[in-house]
Parts: sequence; C-alpha cells; structure tokens
Amino acid sequence: MEACVTPYPKTDNADDVSGGELKPFPERLNDVPPRVSSGSVPGITVELFQEDNKLWQKHLNAYKRVNKIIDSGRYRNIMDMNAGLGSFAAAIESSKSWVMNVMPTIAKKDTLGVIFERGLIGIYHDWCEAFSTYPRTYDLIHANGLFSLYKDRCSYEDILIEMDRILRPEGTVIIRDNEKEIMKVKSIVSGMRWSTKMVDHEDGPLVPEKILFAVKQYWVAGENNSTSSR
Repeated sequence: MEACVTPYPKTDNADDVSGGELKPFPERLNDVPPRVSSGSVPGITVELFQEDNKLWQKHLNAYKRVNKIIDSGRYRNIMDMNAGLGSFAAAIESSKSWVMNVMPTIAKKDTLGVIFERGLIGIYHDWCEAFSTYPRTYDLIHANGLFSLYKDRCSYEDILIEMDRILRPEGTVIIRDNEKEIMKVKSIVSGMRWSTKMVDHEDGPLVPEKILFAVKQYWVAGENNSTSSR
C-alpha cells in the first residue's frame, strides 16, 4: 500500500507545520499549495501553477458558452478523469456541486498531494479498469487529454463504456483532446445513444485541440426493435 499513500513532506523543526501552513477554505483553492512553493513536485513551479489556474478559468468560461447550465446546480456530482493540478475543480467551485478529481496511475506527474492541499477530493485510478462508484453516479464527467494518455494502453471502447456506466441519464460529458482522438471517440459514441457536439478550441480552429460535448440519452423501450426492422 505504500505506493498509494501520499505522505506529508518532512520537517526538521517540531514547531513547523509539515509542508507549510494551509489557508482556510475556500482561499486555499487558488493559493499556491506548500508542495508547489517548496518545489516538492518535480516540474511544477509557482508560475506554472498560477498559469494553470488562469488557463482553466478560461477553459471553463468557454464551456459555459456552449453549455449554459454548468453553473445552475444541475450538475451536483462531477468527475474530472484526468485532474492534473485540480484547476478545473477549483474553477468550477460551487456550494451546489463537488468534484471527484482522479489522478491516473500512468500520469507523468503525481499531483494528488497538490489536489489535497487545495482542499479538494482526489483518488488514484487506472482507467483500463472499472471505477468503484458506490454509492453514487455522476452528472458531469470531464476528460482532458485522457484518450491521448491511454491510446497505447487499452481500448477507447472500454473507457467510454465505463464512462457511460457511471454517468446518469441526461448527464453530460466534456472531452478535450487533440482532433485525431476526438474523432475516434465521436465515431464510437454515435452508437451509444449519446448526442454530441464538437467545437473548436476557444482560441480558434487552427488549434489542434478540440472539445466534444456529449449528453447521455434515455433508452426508450421498443426503439431498438423499430430501428432494426427498417
């Protein structure tokens, strides 16, 4: 179990707070976490953390222009499948919702400790396996760069079927990835009763990253039979 435990940073002084003091919530959401300011996470600087925060505020504002009910309270249970520094959850912070931040076990940087220090909920998971959802399902699932991360690990079909399983009917999926992976995903979900809309990056169509919005539909009794008989 030691590999799955996120330890507190060590301190040599009994009077010091291990890793550094944390501000009360919600200020700590956007304050630089002690693990970042102390350089405990390789490759994550204070400047990179602050840029990531601004970037996800920008991305979320772009999402809201397409999906205008993100702030309405309609999405109570939210999951970020590739949470990074937790900036998506920090941007969407609302008393009407909570976000499960998932740190893929194959991610290049382990930032779960940063997520915890921001006052957010997080967990490790390998998306080639089933996710334990008991006792809840999710209203909104966000996947940033997830399919590029797993393209050589397991099938997109398996990941998408798992997403479908944990998503409530009329729940929403937002997938952000490069255009090649988005088109592969779009071709699969067309057979999953998801209605989809693909949009360009907020900086314009020349950016190779695209966003796919999808809504899981109710399965209507008898619809399969009428479709197959045509």
